[in-house]
Amino acid sequence: MEMLHYDFMQRAFCAGGIVALLASVLGVYLMLRRQALMADMLSHVSLAGVAGGAYLHINPTLTGFLVAIVGAIVVEYVRRSYKTYSEVSIAIIMVGGLSSAVVLMALNQSLNKNLSSYLFGSVVAVNETELRLIVLVALLGALFFFLFRRPLYQISFDEETAKTSGLPVKRVSLLFSVLTGMIVAAAMPIVGVLLISSLIVLPAALAIRIAPSFTAALFIAMGIGLSGVFTGLSASYQLSTPPGGTIALVLLAFLVSGIGIKKLIQQAGKSRSRSSEAERAITPNFTRFSKDSSMH
Repeated sequence: MEMLHYDFMQRAFCAGGIVALLASVLGVYLMLRRQALMADMLSHVSLAGVAGGAYLHINPTLTGFLVAIVGAIVVEYVRRSYKTYSEVSIAIIMVGGLSSAVVLMALNQSLNKNLSSYLFGSVVAVNETELRLIVLVALLGALFFFLFRRPLYQISFDEETAKTSGLPVKRVSLLFSVLTGMIVAAAMPIVGVLLISSLIVLPAALAIRIAPSFTAALFIAMGIGLSGVFTGLSASYQLSTPPGGTIALVLLAFLVSGIGIKKLIQQAGKSRSRSSEAERAITPNFTRFSKDSSMH
């Protein structure tokens, strides 16, 4: 526990834990809505905001945050224009965000020197402003998921049925997209642009595979995300490896191990069921044989 004596590690664990809980819940909803790539898209848009802020000499964290929200709103409107091909909206906005980031980085050579911290994250360098922003996003996210839990649940499984039921589908979807942009921007200091989907998608991917219900999937995803971040941060401190990449590898290991264990359990269950069926098939014959022997 020596690492917790340092202020930067305390902020890292606090920020990482908050983002892990929020991102894991978001990931479950994104996977159910078939929008798992939305996190990657918004991270590239947020990177364009960071580059723009650095070019204009404005706080890059705040500009990245605001641009991610704008990108989330734009992708929601573009998605409605391509109802049959909803993934096209993600591709369009991602191209715009990434190309803008590349051009702005070329215009600002000083940003290229600190590029790795934005691409791969630097959770140990989280400052007080970023921590306050993460806490604010967490409070807004918790309030949104609590107030809109029922309509969001119905929209995630069947948007058309929810619309015919009279639910405000457009409004809830827009708010959900805005919240997604906020969470992605808040998570960027933790794992970076290139690895941000690992924190959002991987815990949800494992939770959906092993959870018996939707509510269980949410809590399991939060537990996996929190364990992955804390384990990754601890390993990163001990091994002197990049925190973002270490967290992503730990979460990937959780996913592979969890799926493997589930398959082993399923195979063991099938083997037991086959053995039970074989015993039931043998038992009548044995009973009949015993009766015949007693008659003789």
